[in-house]
Amino acid sequence: MRVYYDRDADLNLIKGKKVAIIGYGSQGHAHALNLRDSGVKEVVVALRKSSQGVKKAEAEKFRVMEVAEAAKWADVMMMLTPDELQAEIYTAHLAGNMKQGAALMFAHGLNIHFNLIEPRADLDVMMIAPKAPGHTVRSEYQRGAGVPMLLAVHRDASGNAHELALSYAAAIGGGRAGIVETTFKEECETDLFGEQTVLCGGLVELMKAGYETLVEAGYAPEMAYFECVHEVKLIVDLIYEGGIANMNYSVSNTAEYGEYVSGPRVITPAVRAEMKRVLADIQSGRFTKEWMLENKVNQTSFKAMRAKLAEHPIEQVGAKLREMMPWIKQRALVDRSRN
Repeated sequence: MRVYYDRDADLNLIKGKKVAIIGYGSQGHAHALNLRDSGVKEVVVALRKSSQGVKKAEAEKFRVMEVAEAAKWADVMMMLTPDELQAEIYTAHLAGNMKQGAALMFAHGLNIHFNLIEPRADLDVMMIAPKAPGHTVRSEYQRGAGVPMLLAVHRDASGNAHELALSYAAAIGGGRAGIVETTFKEECETDLFGEQTVLCGGLVELMKAGYETLVEAGYAPEMAYFECVHEVKLIVDLIYEGGIANMNYSVSNTAEYGEYVSGPRVITPAVRAEMKRVLADIQSGRFTKEWMLENKVNQTSFKAMRAKLAEHPIEQVGAKLREMMPWIKQRALVDRSRN
C-alpha cells in the first residue's frame, strides 16, 4: 500500500488550475473552502439555479455557475453530488462541454466502477475520497490537521493525472494525514460493504434491536437509549483513538468479558454468511442496479423507509434526552443552514 504526504505533492499543480466543485453539500462545501484556503485562486461552485446550495455558496463569497457553464470554464471538475444524480449530470451537462484534456474527479467510485458514466476518452478520470464526512474534512483542516484520503486513477489521458490528483488531495488537507493509493473497484466495493453491514445498516439495526429488547422487557426507554445508542459514541471514540485494545483497556473487566462471551452470540455464523451475501450483491452490481431503479420511481420505497425510521421511538426519546445535553449542539459538526 502506497501512502503519500504533503512532501510528495506539488501544490502548484492545482493552484494553476480552474477548479469547479459540482455540488455544495457536506463534501462540496469542505472541498471548495479548503481549496481556497490552500491558495487555489480560481474555484467556482457549479449548481442549478434552483439549488438550495446557491445562497450558501454565495454567502461564502464563491462564484456560482450553472453546471454546463462551469464545464466550459474549468480545467478540473470534482463531482460531489449524490451518486444517483451523477450520470444524468455528466450526460446532460459535462460530456459535450468539458474542455479537451480536462480532468473529471470523483469522491466515490460507484458511477465509474459500475459503468453508469463512461467519460470521454480525452479526459483524465481520478478519485479523491476523504475517509470522513465533509464537515470533518473542513473542521480538521481548520485546526491545521487533515483526514486520510484515498487516491485512484481510472484514466490517465494526460500522463499527469496521478500528480494532479495528489496535488488536489493535498490542497484539501489529505497530505497532512496520509493519501492512500487504491482503485475505483476497491474503494467502491469496500465502501458500500462497510456502510451497509457495519457503519450504517449494521450499527443502526443493532442499536434499534438492543433498544427494543430492553423496552419490551419493561425497562425505561430513556435507560435503553443511553445504553444502546448514546454510549456508542463513547466506545467508538476509544476505538478511533487507539483500536479495540485501547477500548478494552478503558472499559471495565466486566464489560470486556461480556464482549468476548456475548458478542459472538449476536454476530453468529449466520450473520457472517449474510454479510457475504451482501458483499456478493455489491460485487455483482445488483445493489447498484436496484438503487438506480429506485431513483427512477422517485425514491418511493427509500422515502417511505426514511419516514418510518423518523417515527421510531428511539428517535423521539433521543431528541428529548439530547435537550438535556446542550454541549452536543454546541459542538455539532453539521449546520444545515450553512453546509
